[in-house]
Amino acid sequence: MRQPDGFVLGGRNMVCKLNKGIYGTKQGVHAWQIKLRQILVKELGFSAIYSAGSVFVYRSSNDLVLLPFHVDDGTFASSSHELNKMLVVRLAHFFKLHDLGLTEFLLGIAVKQDLVAGTVELSQRQYVIEILDRFAMSCCASVTTPMAPGLRLSRADSPQTDEEHAAMIDVPYGNAVGTLLYLATSTRPDISFTVATLCRFIANLGVKHWNVVEHLLRYLQGMKDARLVYRHDLFDLRTIFTAYCDADHAGNADNGRSTSGYALLIAGAAVSWSSRLQTITALSTTEAEYVAAVDAGKEVAWMRQLLHKFGFTLSGPLTLAMDDQSAISVAKNPEHHGRMKHLDLRFDWLHNAVDDGRIAPGFVPTAQQVADIFTKSLVHADMQRCRESLGIVI
Repeated sequence: MRQPDGFVLGGRNMVCKLNKGIYGTKQGVHAWQIKLRQILVKELGFSAIYSAGSVFVYRSSNDLVLLPFHVDDGTFASSSHELNKMLVVRLAHFFKLHDLGLTEFLLGIAVKQDLVAGTVELSQRQYVIEILDRFAMSCCASVTTPMAPGLRLSRADSPQTDEEHAAMIDVPYGNAVGTLLYLATSTRPDISFTVATLCRFIANLGVKHWNVVEHLLRYLQGMKDARLVYRHDLFDLRTIFTAYCDADHAGNADNGRSTSGYALLIAGAAVSWSSRLQTITALSTTEAEYVAAVDAGKEVAWMRQLLHKFGFTLSGPLTLAMDDQSAISVAKNPEHHGRMKHLDLRFDWLHNAVDDGRIAPGFVPTAQQVADIFTKSLVHADMQRCRESLGIVI
């Protein structure tokens, strides 16, 4: 390691030994996590959740405190104000901290709580405005969909000549997609499919790919006020969350692979979602839907473990809503597995989860399939239906 600026000891080639983790080094994050875990678990009595490494739980009688951390930013969620204050005071003995009171803004996300109405809203309006300003789109006209319905991007749209490559060198495509990626994974599931598609062409972008970025920015211009709204009256203690999964068979024009999508909803809004290209080439719609169900099932299993650590005991199988009867039959009955016996053994996990009574695949009509928004570009009416189902309010 090089000596820090302003600190000179010995010659230019003198090597220093780092005795303590400091901010900015590769080991700094790991050293901080070790230190944080030691204080919270050994000194303050928290329990670490190993399926979510940055979330800690504290129990006292009938009270519960959840403490998620993002690097050195922590948020207390407590059933007792007194217990919350006591833990903040104790934590201050070990770290220099600033108690900012009720959470209103966290990691670029605005948090609005209405205890009377029983709602929590998450919004990134300011972040969207900054994105539009950065790419000179703050005064653009808006559109109603994040991507033109039915549009499919491919490598054929990438530059084919040196002149075309040269024309795209200075286009801030990677910067724009990276910025939009944080938005898509934080509070805007409605743009997840478009952003995931754009990510595939960062290394070799073409004019058509950049046009889709601008189209997406126009969509955000008209949807900058969109927010996720969680409602207490839609919270069901019996099921806690609902899960949906879907797939678009052979949607990728370059290799014929399918796109998987899923969403988990709590209190009427999405808490976890994904839009991802499958790692294998599915030979049928049934196979594509089944592979998507495996991905969604793993997320369901993780969410069940997480909620159990939070004190919510879920009994019986959890429903995974699918819109393909054939894929449901394959998941439930091994005798229907003959046409997909070539799949890797890891895909048998869903069979075991269904047999053990942890997951119950259930049918939902395509018109009610929330995860459809993660697998393809939709027309405005379907996009609006899925947005509302995901708890996105304008």
